[in-house]
Amino acid sequence: MSDSLAFTLLIEFLGSLLSPAAELVIARTLPRLGSAPAPEVRITTAAVTSLLFGLLAWRFGVSSELPAFLLLALLGVQLSRIDFALHLLPNALIVFLLGGGLLLLAASAALAPGWPELFRALAGGVVLFASYVILKLISPKSLGMGDVKLAAPLGLYLGYLGWQQVLFGGLLGFVVGGVLTVLMLRLRRAEKPTETAHGPAMVIGALGVALVMN
Repeated sequence: MSDSLAFTLLIEFLGSLLSPAAELVIARTLPRLGSAPAPEVRITTAAVTSLLFGLLAWRFGVSSELPAFLLLALLGVQLSRIDFALHLLPNALIVFLLGGGLLLLAASAALAPGWPELFRALAGGVVLFASYVILKLISPKSLGMGDVKLAAPLGLYLGYLGWQQVLFGGLLGFVVGGVLTVLMLRLRRAEKPTETAHGPAMVIGALGVALVMN
C-alpha cells in the first residue's frame, strides 16, 4: 500500500469518526434543533463525510490547507443535513465555520507562506456575501437569510483557491439548487419550489469546485 493511499484511508476513517461526534455536539449545544438524528441518517452523513474527507485528502495531500477544507466538509455535511430536515441554517454553525476556516486558512498562509491567498480569501467571502445580499434584495423569497450568511464562509474558502473558484462555486450552487428543486418536486410532490433547501446546493457547489479546480 502506497503512503498516499494509506494517508487517504486514514483521513476517511477520521471523517467517519468526526461525523457522529459533530452530531452529538450539535444536539447538546443546539437543543432547539432536536435530538441527534435517526441511525440511518447518522450512517448516511458519516459515509458522506468519510467520502469527502478521502477526496479532499487526495486533492490536497499532506498540506497546510487540508485541515481547513476538512472542517468545511464536516460542517458542510451537518449544515446540509439540518437544512434538508428543518429548512434552517443555524447561525452558530455558520459562525464556527467562518471563524474556524479563517483561523485554519491563516495558519496555512503563515506556514506556506501564502498571505496573498489569505487576503483573497477575505475578499472572496465579502464578494460572495455581498452578491447574496443583492440577490436577496432583488428577490426576497428566492433565498433565506441563512443562505446569505452561509455565502460568507463559502466565499472565504473559494477565494483562498482563486477568483475563478469564487465565480464557478457561486454559479454551481444555483445550478445544483435548480436540479435539487426539480428532484424534490418530483419525489415529494412539493407545492412550491421554495420548499427546497438551498444551503446543501451551496455546499455542494463549493466543495465540487474545491475538488476539481486547481
